[in-house]
Amino acid sequence: MRRYGLRLAQAMEQLGNVCVGIDPHSSQLAAWGLDDNLQGLRTFSLTLVEAMAGQVPVVKPQSAFFERFGSRGIQVLEEVLAACREAGLLTILDVKRGDIGSTMAGYAQAYLSADSPLAADAITLSPYLGYGSLAPALELAQANGKGIYVLALTSNPEGFQVQHAQSINGKSVAADIISQAEQTNKAGSDQGHIGDVGLVVGATTGNAAKDLGIDFSVFSGSVLSPGIGAQGATPADIQNIFGKSSFRVLASTSRGISSAGPKVSSLQAAARQITEQMSDIFRN
Repeated sequence: MRRYGLRLAQAMEQLGNVCVGIDPHSSQLAAWGLDDNLQGLRTFSLTLVEAMAGQVPVVKPQSAFFERFGSRGIQVLEEVLAACREAGLLTILDVKRGDIGSTMAGYAQAYLSADSPLAADAITLSPYLGYGSLAPALELAQANGKGIYVLALTSNPEGFQVQHAQSINGKSVAADIISQAEQTNKAGSDQGHIGDVGLVVGATTGNAAKDLGIDFSVFSGSVLSPGIGAQGATPADIQNIFGKSSFRVLASTSRGISSAGPKVSSLQAAARQITEQMSDIFRN
């Protein structure tokens, strides 16, 4: 399998810089007139897969909203991931796992092994047990051509307590995490392309990166940036945060798309609108 960064770069070149979240929480199901049960979960999720195929490069299922239904919800998540593969959509499974040793290895096997029914093209991970704790996932991702997105600057109000704090290297913890992620990318192959290790940086974090002295132009991976649409961020915020590095950013939106449903054509129109808005920042 080709490296994740190469596959992502090709998909973004063809379809733009938007990632659509699949977040089947109860309020979204109700907005579509669906019951908050397995059938509603399946209908909502697979409709989004159908609508986004050929419209955006990546979708991001949020594992928590499937897990809440227990093993049967996980089975639906497996169906969704399989449908994405069939539709040619790259997947970032939003699991935000973070652990140590054999436990981290277990999570990696669940989501990054080629033969796992829960395998995605990339997953989100939390590095706040130490970046080195991610080693089992980083190693398996590299072996299987998968991607990793490491939480760096998140938009939740509590995040600054850890992410903005000074690390033992004298930089902020967030800056240190970003530096270590870039070291992993530099140690990989195919230099000059998008790295397989990316970051999660909220589109609603404002000037936090600038205030912390973070320069995204020296980071070679892609950046998953949630918050476009319902959370209040705009493509202009992407440009403000990332500047000339915006071309490597996946602007992530969930309700900004799903609120246009349940008609497939309406979902596709919403995706095209946000994709066009993102492309405008490269023309200006």
